[in-house]
Parts: sequence; C-alpha cells; structure tokens
Amino acid sequence: MAVTFMRAQGRLTRTQLQGIGFAFIAVFLFSLSLPMTRWALESYSPIFTATGRAVIAALLAIVFLKIAGQPLLPPGHFKEFTYTLIGAVFGWPVLIALALMRTATAPVAVVASVMPMVTAVFAVARGHERVSRQFWIATTIGTTILILFSVSRSGLNTKDLIADGLALGAVFASSFCYVQGAELTRIYSGWKVISWVVVMALPITLTASIVLWFTSERTSSITVHANIGLLVIGASSMYLGFIPWYRGLSDAGTARGAQVQQLQVFMTLGWSALILGEAIPPSTILSSIGIVGAVTWALLSRSRQSS
Repeated sequence: MAVTFMRAQGRLTRTQLQGIGFAFIAVFLFSLSLPMTRWALESYSPIFTATGRAVIAALLAIVFLKIAGQPLLPPGHFKEFTYTLIGAVFGWPVLIALALMRTATAPVAVVASVMPMVTAVFAVARGHERVSRQFWIATTIGTTILILFSVSRSGLNTKDLIADGLALGAVFASSFCYVQGAELTRIYSGWKVISWVVVMALPITLTASIVLWFTSERTSSITVHANIGLLVIGASSMYLGFIPWYRGLSDAGTARGAQVQQLQVFMTLGWSALILGEAIPPSTILSSIGIVGAVTWALLSRSRQSS
C-alpha cells in the first residue's frame, strides 16, 4: 500500500523505489557508527580509530575480491576512484576525528546535519540531476529540524571555529565522495567500488595505523567493547554500508537518495538507547515525526524536467 502510494503520488519508478530501499539499509548500517565509535574510543585514539577501521574494511574487501575472482585494483577511472578515496577514507573519518579532539560530539553533529543537503547541492551542481522546488523546500525543512534538534540537545556551549571548520570540511568531503561514488556505481557494482577504494588506500592506512599504534596514547587495557566497536565500524560503516549506499544513490538519484540520511541521527539515538543505555527524550519522537515527513516529501517530489 505504502509503495503504491509513493509511486502514484511521486511517480517514482521501480528502480527509484529500489534505490530508496538500498539507501535505507545503508543508513541503518551507518547509524551504528556513533555508538560503536564510542566503544572504540574507550581504548583507542580518534585518529587510530579512523585509520584502523579503513584497514579492517580493506582486509574484508580483499577477501571478497579474491572470492569473486576480481582484481585488487580497478581496471580504470583511477582519477574518479582517487576522489572517492579522499572523501570516504580520509576526508570524513580523519577530519571528524580531529574535530572531536577539540570539541564535544553535539556541536559536530549540528554541522554534520547539513550533509544530505550538501550532497544534493553537489549532485545538482555537477549537472547530472535536476530536482524540483518542492524538493529544496522539503530538504530545507528537514535540515532545519535536524539542526534545531541537535542544538536543543547540546546547547552549543562550546564555540571552536577550528572544530566547526574541520566538521564542515568533513561534510564537504563526504558529500563529494557520495556523489563521485554513485557515479562510479553506474559503471561498476557498488561492492566493487567501495572495495577498490579501501584497497587503494591500504598502503597509507596500514602504515598510519602501525605508526599510531606505537606512538599514540592508549588506555592501559584494551577493552572488549573497544575491539567490538572498532571491528563493527570497520566492517559496517566503512565497508558493508557503502555497498547498498552507492547502489541506492545510483538508482534513486544522488540528491533524492541522500535525503534518507536525515533519518540516521534518530536511528543512532535508538542504537545508543539500546547499546549505551541512553535516555530518549520526548523531543526526539516529535523531531523524528517531522523528519520522516520532510524526507517523505523530498522523496515524493518530482524531478524537474529539462527545458
């Protein structure tokens, strides 16, 4: 019934609906990132957590590529893969880690709230997608709700412009890699794209991880939680989540599919309540309803036709 309604109202194709489903699965996997990162930081430094998870993803990718009989490096489009690599492996994880070293999580979350809109802007600016005025209204409403919700939870007691700049840089890097990765998925399968991306980065991430292991500060004991957290963000947030994500952005359209990520903060809060025992205030439920409405509106908005 819901699928029929969406198709009738927004005239979404079967491919677009399939893409939205893939994007939702990806965001569900991505939503584990924050609580699992908190576990990892019990024993590991932020930068080691960023490089270590990329190493885990690369090792997993090598296994998948070998089983499938695929080469460890892409057969072409090295420039496009390099751009995707910079954003996915280094831009977002490293810049966010540096921001979190200077300030609390909540102010960073406020800046990160604009990522779905920035991704849509990149997708349209590159000339591959055309979206309607309704879409921009819907995504603006959703982004505003996310920002207000994040501000209400944090109070923004810290004002570190460098941290804000690092977080904004992470958002731009991640959004650009989403757009570039989705374009590559039109040529190669999504799992191959992210596999080749993390394998290409392995010489750098492995070297950095080894250096950080011996030079960065760690707690005296490495906890089970820390190991589980690092493994999960390496396997899920850094690798497995990108497989349906790139496919979803390619099928649904990058601008449209990226709006599903507005739901991630509330999925993350759900995991935090379940795993970390954090309380969920009533404002979360109200904000969730608003975001679901805004995302649905954005997904149902019709693409603007070329003149």
